[in-house]
Amino acid sequence: MRIVASGRLPPGYQRPATVLAVANAEHVTVIGAGVSGLTTAIVLAEDGHRVQVVAEEIPGRTSLAAGAMWGPYLVEPKDKVDRWSRHSLDVFRTLASEPNTGVRITSGIEASRHADAPPDWATTLPGFQPCEPDALPPGFTTGYRFEVPLIDMPVYLDYLQTRLIAACATLTQAAVTSLDDPALSPVVVNCTGLGARQLAADTDLRPIRGQHVVVTNPGLTEFFSEDTGTSPDLLCIYPHGDTVVLGGAAVASRGDLDPDPEAAEAILRRCAAAEPRLAQAQVLAHRIGVRPTRPAVRVEAERRADGRIVLHNYGHGGAGVTLSWGCAREVESMIGDRG
Repeated sequence: MRIVASGRLPPGYQRPATVLAVANAEHVTVIGAGVSGLTTAIVLAEDGHRVQVVAEEIPGRTSLAAGAMWGPYLVEPKDKVDRWSRHSLDVFRTLASEPNTGVRITSGIEASRHADAPPDWATTLPGFQPCEPDALPPGFTTGYRFEVPLIDMPVYLDYLQTRLIAACATLTQAAVTSLDDPALSPVVVNCTGLGARQLAADTDLRPIRGQHVVVTNPGLTEFFSEDTGTSPDLLCIYPHGDTVVLGGAAVASRGDLDPDPEAAEAILRRCAAAEPRLAQAQVLAHRIGVRPTRPAVRVEAERRADGRIVLHNYGHGGAGVTLSWGCAREVESMIGDRG
């Protein structure tokens, strides 16, 4: 077991005024340090709970591999997803006005090769308007422009860890193999993503492998994405300053993390066809993650035989970033409502 950070305040970072040393505050263990685990830990710590994050990887590899753009992506249940994603959107808009968060509001286009209606969540975003045909790449029939948060995940995950440390939480790098481990606190939040297949014995979870290619930026400032439905071959272009994250893939029932050269070449071809300036971009890195997917996101409480309360927060599929702040707030409300 390795303690990565223990309440040390980074240089130049001020502790939020809401963080108080409360003697009888709830002691909570958050398992998992992807975007869901770190965000949930921040919400709990800044609300006065004593929080320890325990994870085998800090930060989680799948979160590091994300693109990432806000948008509810093939995830259920719709009523809760709408509420959770809207709360996250509000938070991301605030973070976009702060330095060093990795979040910014960006204009761009989502397009389709079919005459599809736009997703309902897109129509409510600022700047939403249909695109003229000549504004779309060859082969696309419809498209919509809107403004949305774009998140540079390595920068953003660093920001979350810094903010968590400032909230007096601790981060411990270690594997948790049982929710009944006596070393865990009386309240546990399970944010282990695909790891919940074993840890929570959840047979509904399945892996969907994702892959992105990071290239040099030839001057792009706006995102472009294709509504590909359930196809495993995705198309997304997310500029982040000097680099662009290109995607993607959504390969069901594949959980390996080795780069796939053929898939990478296909991603580069699709993106260059949509944006010819990318044809000469230099490949800098490959990012591979496994989306933890289930029929519905699981955010619910479970009382174990020993009386421990486990709050599950996993199964976000490709919408982990989009749902992160909303699901974290839901978990916090569940702790507060335990009576």
